[in-house]
Amino acid sequence: MEYYLIGIAIVILILFLFEFAIKKPDQIVLYEKNNQILIRKGKFYPRHFSMAIQGTTNSALLKIESEAKGKITLNVKVAVTVAACRDHISELIKVGGWDKNAITNTSKELEIIIQGLVREFTEKYEIEELTSEKLSNYLNKELNNRIQKLGLEIVTITVQSIEPADEEIAHAMRQQESARIKEENEKAVQKSRISAEKIRIEADEQIAYAEHELEMKKKNLKKVEEEKEAELANFRTEEELKRKKQNIELEREEVKILKDNPELLMLSPQAAKLAEASQNLKNAKTVVSISPNDLEKGTNLINMFGEMLQNIFNKK
Repeated sequence: MEYYLIGIAIVILILFLFEFAIKKPDQIVLYEKNNQILIRKGKFYPRHFSMAIQGTTNSALLKIESEAKGKITLNVKVAVTVAACRDHISELIKVGGWDKNAITNTSKELEIIIQGLVREFTEKYEIEELTSEKLSNYLNKELNNRIQKLGLEIVTITVQSIEPADEEIAHAMRQQESARIKEENEKAVQKSRISAEKIRIEADEQIAYAEHELEMKKKNLKKVEEEKEAELANFRTEEELKRKKQNIELEREEVKILKDNPELLMLSPQAAKLAEASQNLKNAKTVVSISPNDLEKGTNLINMFGEMLQNIFNKK
């Protein structure tokens, strides 16, 4: 009995190992239920009730022969990378079939669609108007509306080149493109020179303005200083005038006092010297020396002083 159970266990183990497989990280395991295609999420899956397809991306380089306006033949290279869209896996199986190569089979259908879109686009434009950027934008826009029906998602799609099949036309276009690039480069160089010159002129203007402002500030400071000096000079002049007026008033008072009291002249140092000289030298002539400072006391004072001395000498 024990051997019987062991045998059954071994058979079950063999069946399990034979029937169940381990899902790889790059696989998508599908199964059918109620006429719907679903994805298994477990680590193990039954081989005969499931199908594993590659979950990695699929890339292709398409070389498409097309035409521009005027029936000019073109060679267009398009690189496209796609992967299975998990949200539209049923559409993928409908187009690619219940096959582990469903993504590859569906990619061929996508290539046919891309070829048709490229031809449809290039026939609308002159050869000079066609660019890789324009065609790439057009393909991305159109395929986003159609790719879900194929059960795929576009990872990248790039137009690598659009060239005329005729070598002479291709050479002429390359020369034209080279000339355009040189022209654009020359424009950029001249634009840079113009910008640099404008910057230099603006800098010179700012420097001149700053120098003008500095000169005006210096002039204003000098003007203020001159005004202060003028005010100080006026103040000094006014003070000098006040002092002179005071001296004149004082002298007038002195003259008035001496006029009213002539005897006070005898107290002056000049009178004392004259008296002393007249006593020592009887026959000598007395010379009176009056300095310019004494003359400032006024003509009246001099006259009075002279008359007084004459009277004194006469009395002697």
